[in-house]
Amino acid sequence: MNKAKNILYLSYDGMTDPLGQSQVLPYIIGLTKAGYKFTLVSFEKEERFELNKNTIKQICKANNIDWQPLKYTKRPPVLSTLWDIYKLNKKVKKIRKQKEIELLHCRSYITALVGLGFKRKYNVKFLFDMRGFWADERVDGELWDISKFPFKQIFSYFKKKEIQFLNESDGIISLTHEGKKEILSWKNIDIAAGKISVIPTCVDLELFDYKKYTKQESNKLKSKMGIANDCYVLMYLGSLGTWYMLDEMLDYFKIVLEEKVNAKFVIYTADEFEIVYSKAKEKKIDISKIITKTLTRPEVPLHISIADSSISFIKPFYSKKASSPTKMGEIFGMGIPMICNDNVGDVEKIVTDYSCGVLVREFNKRAYLRAHKVLDGNKELAKMCSQESKEVFSLDSGLINFKTKYKDILQ
Repeated sequence: MNKAKNILYLSYDGMTDPLGQSQVLPYIIGLTKAGYKFTLVSFEKEERFELNKNTIKQICKANNIDWQPLKYTKRPPVLSTLWDIYKLNKKVKKIRKQKEIELLHCRSYITALVGLGFKRKYNVKFLFDMRGFWADERVDGELWDISKFPFKQIFSYFKKKEIQFLNESDGIISLTHEGKKEILSWKNIDIAAGKISVIPTCVDLELFDYKKYTKQESNKLKSKMGIANDCYVLMYLGSLGTWYMLDEMLDYFKIVLEEKVNAKFVIYTADEFEIVYSKAKEKKIDISKIITKTLTRPEVPLHISIADSSISFIKPFYSKKASSPTKMGEIFGMGIPMICNDNVGDVEKIVTDYSCGVLVREFNKRAYLRAHKVLDGNKELAKMCSQESKEVFSLDSGLINFKTKYKDILQ
């Protein structure tokens, strides 16, 4: 590559958010090293921005990334988003006057509104990095009640825009093969299959590597957390809201307790702990068997390492066809098998192809008991889980796919 290509990357997620640091910056840094020059516009939440802005500034400066953050507007609903779109449009116009932008990389639907406008007006190349079926997620997650005004109109508007993004963009990124398959089945879509590249959420496998942590380190942490070395540990990592089936995961743990009386359920989450304990009490689970903890990102790998198995039950809504849970790659990288349910993105294919976990198709005692017995005592799972992470979720493989996509669009 003789001359560095100017990329304008637009993200409605903040770089001072954990998601920006794990899912946006690593790719941009890798692509910068491949010869692309980035201007990055993101929307930052005030509290996190004040806490982490200097760290992100240093990262961007060290990697020659021109970071131009905007303030995220939270309230009032709808109007706040319109105001953010206005600010983004104004910012992109200003940057375009200053730089010769050759590609607009738009992460999700809000930024794609601006990307499509500039594609139409100035014929700038436009990559729609869709991140899932955003409008459907808003409905499935009960954030938009489409039986009420104005949410019905907003949903209809974004579904129409979704078709335009897909048809008029120069390239599309889907997180899952299931999502790609679904898109190609839509009657208003007129695109070749090759226009959609499947790139799941990336994982830093240098950080999430089970070989880096010894049994002694894991046992020391167990002791610190009040867990005996011979205790069976079931783990959950991540948010407890919207998509995740806490009731069913607690029911699974009850079955584990019947088989392993000294078992513990360790839940790492930034959400309120009280909901866990109140639901456990309802189910007559001894709350001393449950440990809750909030972790910083550097703490996560070692804390994962104490688990014997992990669990993730996600509500199998339509929008979840396009979902790629980040936690899967991180947990598999640490050599921990996972109990999952089907009808969520490519989860079924990943778990079955690599034999790195167990798929639950029904939420009942019989299915839970079978899943636990399959996992218990399988000593080869750590190697299989780690290999799966390298092939499916690694940052290196994601970067190769992004480089290919950029080259195809900009050639």
